[in-house]
Amino acid sequence: QVQLVESGGGLVQPGGSLRLSCAASASIFSINYMGWYRQVPGKERELVAAITSGGATNHADSVKGRFTISRDNAKNTVYLQMNSLKPEDTAVYYCKADVYSDVGGWSRYWGQGTQVTVSS
Repeated sequence: QVQLVESGGGLVQPGGSLRLSCAASASIFSINYMGWYRQVPGKERELVAAITSGGATNHADSVKGRFTISRDNAKNTVYLQMNSLKPEDTAVYYCKADVYSDVGGWSRYWGQGTQVTVSS
């Protein structure tokens, strides 16, 4: 089982920046896909950005040019650099890992989330 621990959330003014971290209990080389999702009350959880074990990335249209997902393999950590933050970015941000094994097939793991609030 993979444990994911998010950190780095907080309160920031519009136009400001935050860097979220997701530390995994397993080597991220063994995790096929990692990503960040966000959710606000009354709405569906939505994909923000994803990264594969090979380094390919994907970002939602709403955050392209502002957010960047990256990884540090030595630290088993995935990051989300958030710049030019807007009030509509306010949400709980969740780290996600998708893992494939020949024994169990696909498994999905979630962190507990970290609150990001963008307000003046």
